[in-house]
Amino acid sequence: MLCFAALAFLHRPTTANPLQAPTAAAGMAKGRETGLPIPRFVSLKANGGRMRIGPSLEYAAKWVYTKRGVPFEITAEYDNWREVRDCDGVSGWMHRALLSSQRTAVVGPWLKAPVALHATPGDSSQITARLSARVGLQINSCDGDWCAVAVTGHAARGFLHQSSIWGVYLHEIIK
Repeated sequence: MLCFAALAFLHRPTTANPLQAPTAAAGMAKGRETGLPIPRFVSLKANGGRMRIGPSLEYAAKWVYTKRGVPFEITAEYDNWREVRDCDGVSGWMHRALLSSQRTAVVGPWLKAPVALHATPGDSSQITARLSARVGLQINSCDGDWCAVAVTGHAARGFLHQSSIWGVYLHEIIK
């Protein structure tokens, strides 16, 4: 029982800080199966998927996700399985067939107040909406400071500071 409690403590959610971009200077790892950078962001391709406690169907489901587009960070690869982490810090294993390279994100769960969605990149541009933490986003592009986003399931589009998004690294450029 004590061992289980220790494991639960090690995997408790952490949403206090936005993520730093992995850099070559920091010795960015490559996935052992794909050769792609580790860590990297992906999204849930299917309308539902199980996060498992280990890399096989033999392992119990830890969590069930029921919405397409949920962003995950891949932290390891093993055969056809990817160790992923969600915006709450919950980690486990998902089969690669459930994941898409399409970039999605959420407004930072660590934010206490709504963030401004701007019409153009820049703090002085018109504010078109205010978004609460955890609002789903489609990432269209990022210039290292601002991301062009579309609000999932809504017509709202605009620009957000990268530092207020979980699903992109700080200063990451996405074209």
